[in-house]
Amino acid sequence: MRILLIGVGTVGEAIAVLAAPQDWCELMVLADYDLSRAETIQRRVGSAARFPAERIDARDPAAIADLARRHGVDLVMNAVDPSFVMPIFEGALAARTNYMDMAVSLSKPHPDDPFRTPGVKLGEEQFARDAEWRAAGRLALLGMGMDPGLTDVLAAYAARHLFDEIDEVHIRDGGDLRIEGYAFAPVFSIWTTIEECLNPPIIWSDGGWRTTEPFSAPEMFPFPEGIGPVECVNVEHEEVVMVPRAVDAKRVTFKYALGSDFIEKLRTIHALGMDSTRKVSVKGVDVAPRDVLAAITPDPARLGDKMVGRAIVGTWVIGRRDGKPREVFLYQMTDASRTWGDLGLQAVAWQTGFNPVIAMQLLANGTWSGSGVLTPEALDPDPYLALLDAHGIHHAMVEMEPGAHRPT
Repeated sequence: MRILLIGVGTVGEAIAVLAAPQDWCELMVLADYDLSRAETIQRRVGSAARFPAERIDARDPAAIADLARRHGVDLVMNAVDPSFVMPIFEGALAARTNYMDMAVSLSKPHPDDPFRTPGVKLGEEQFARDAEWRAAGRLALLGMGMDPGLTDVLAAYAARHLFDEIDEVHIRDGGDLRIEGYAFAPVFSIWTTIEECLNPPIIWSDGGWRTTEPFSAPEMFPFPEGIGPVECVNVEHEEVVMVPRAVDAKRVTFKYALGSDFIEKLRTIHALGMDSTRKVSVKGVDVAPRDVLAAITPDPARLGDKMVGRAIVGTWVIGRRDGKPREVFLYQMTDASRTWGDLGLQAVAWQTGFNPVIAMQLLANGTWSGSGVLTPEALDPDPYLALLDAHGIHHAMVEMEPGAHRPT
């Protein structure tokens, strides 16, 4: 497979490092707005011929299409901020090549009723282009990271093998991962942090979507691996729009264990307007407050050695099997010290990055295929989970006592 990797930041680096030893990876173009960053990753993975470095403006679909054609790629892999999803998506379609991302096109809150009624939902712009991708005979695989991504594969696996009827699917993201020595240091992009955490969270309930207040409905979820109960809150996330497309569930939610201190800092950022992307004039220079925030926030790509603890991301499924109530939590656990010590990769980067690499392998060997705009739930989960086992990637399932921990 020949791949154009757009974005070699925190997760893009992990994708390149993890793909480098794989025989199916014939070529991976390392493309970034910062050419020096691409060249740094190129030196890390070794071969300039197999990993050429290119400068790209991810806002320019024509430039993306030209670069994809020039290198004869089979897949455009989007590993940049979600604000660039649509131009990369459009560039891949123009080049008549396949496409994959880890986050979908951004939502837009309802102008009059944002905390009850969805406006433009996550991924809606991409799903609307399904017919064009089908006509081109090409696949756009959306949300193929960790969450969304593996969480959706786990939902599909549960629907296929573990339940006769599913009532609820809840994604829970938590653990005890932290960055020591910093008052405010998100473990991934500050742009992504703001989009996810300050937008109105979306909920699937009884055949339709609704929104709610950010950080609403706090709930103590009992994470496995000895971590125990951790408070999780509603956060906008892709699974809530993806899972109901393929899994018949009455309710789908996503909650994240952010911690009260982190939530208060995000609320302050919003109250001060520092999350705004609208430019203001500062001493004659036009600048977006969010760009200023990004410039002074520690870069998570450079904090891997300061991350400690574990990150657990999983899919909590509630339903029935053989007429009896059943609840399971299927999950992946990542230990920060192991990913840094073994691979020199920041924990969240590795946990997110291994998933598109697994998906690439399935596409390269023809196990996964298709056309149109699809999400992971539409594809067979069994070979995906088998590859996790083959690569020694820890994932597990725990049976939960039905009704002992009710989602709010």
